[in-house]
Amino acid sequence: MTVESFLGRSIADYDPPVRGDRITGERYYAQRWADAEWQHVWTRTWHIGGMAADLEEAGDFLTHAIGRESIVMLCQEDGSVKAFYNACKHRGYRLAWTEVGGAPLLTCGYHGWKYAPDGTLAHVQDPDDFPGGSPCGKVKLEEIPCTVWGGFVWFTMDRDAAPLSEWLGAAGVQLEQWQMDKMTRVMALKSDVPCNWKIIRDNFNESYHLPTLHPQIAGSIDDALDGTIFEMNPEGHNCMVMRGLKPSGRYPTADILEMPLAQALDYWELDPKDFEGRASLAREAILAQKRKLGAAKGYAHYAAMGDSEIIDYHHYTLFPNITLTMWPDGFQLLRSEPHPTDPERCIFDHWFMAHEIPGSDVVFGPMGPTPFEQVERETVVFGTKTLGDVADQDMSVAIGQQQGLHSRGYTGGMLAGQEKRVQMFHERLNDLCDIHD
Repeated sequence: MTVESFLGRSIADYDPPVRGDRITGERYYAQRWADAEWQHVWTRTWHIGGMAADLEEAGDFLTHAIGRESIVMLCQEDGSVKAFYNACKHRGYRLAWTEVGGAPLLTCGYHGWKYAPDGTLAHVQDPDDFPGGSPCGKVKLEEIPCTVWGGFVWFTMDRDAAPLSEWLGAAGVQLEQWQMDKMTRVMALKSDVPCNWKIIRDNFNESYHLPTLHPQIAGSIDDALDGTIFEMNPEGHNCMVMRGLKPSGRYPTADILEMPLAQALDYWELDPKDFEGRASLAREAILAQKRKLGAAKGYAHYAAMGDSEIIDYHHYTLFPNITLTMWPDGFQLLRSEPHPTDPERCIFDHWFMAHEIPGSDVVFGPMGPTPFEQVERETVVFGTKTLGDVADQDMSVAIGQQQGLHSRGYTGGMLAGQEKRVQMFHERLNDLCDIHD
């Protein structure tokens, strides 16, 4: 299966028309936009609640906070997962306070009410002191749809939502190739960032900024427009594919061999000297070696993947706020969610999941060589610690853009053709929120 031809569809099927709605600054700071997004977007879409690998026994739980809401996801006796609003039915006290935990019964720290993993009230203090007798077995936490896919636990607050597989659509089928459920999360950073969540979305919905913000990738990733594939799916998701292990075709240096690419050639048992002055040929040579030597070097997962998938970078953005950048041997999750109270802030996550490579205790990720071990989510105070070199560069423009969008001189933006995914994203928001500037 290739990106160019999925289920018999043509490139044109992935390039729907847009209206050209004006994208004004108000949507990035106005409370009316934040309120409309909460009502019509955040409470009606699917969200990643955490890693399925953290739920091993009945009673193990994950929590995820989004906006002012908190969701608790509990492992059941049969290994399935159920999700509930994280609020006691007695007087609303939050039940679970850690992102990962577990106990046979979920216990309220206020009055000691206890709930079974299926959400049923199992114990109360002074049970006979309630009108109608003991509420145990009669009361249940408020359940919402939940499922496991791609190594993640997903939930939605919309009880009438379409199944996750239908919501993912073609993107979900394509993503199956990477066998995400067999990967381990080896990096998980979270930060409160001083910009509206859509600023980060806009950034990940275009590659126009790469030459300016990420010049270091030019030696090993081809960001030239004529070689990049853009897709837009009817579900609102999109994909961008850039050729990997090939210098950028934007510059006259496209055949100059630089260190990252030379190292890749050496690793795949090719002599870098053979590609001096002809670095653009390295991609196809390494692809052939990956097919020939992949299994012996521990990359058994290549057998289930297409040629592009084992050499290129597939950048999926799932509407409204999740980006999955697929590497041949792992993937990044880059997510922006609304701040609970301030439209000019957001919660940003940067995770990396990777396949284990036999014989190696490290994997190569956004932070370079990274120990191959499961990690918990780490909260980073913005600006005090790196979120990854590329992510730092992306976040570096967030404050300036948030300020500039307040300017009377910003009247709606002028987008290039390659930024069509940004346009589609905002037009979908306009229609869902029923706000048209």
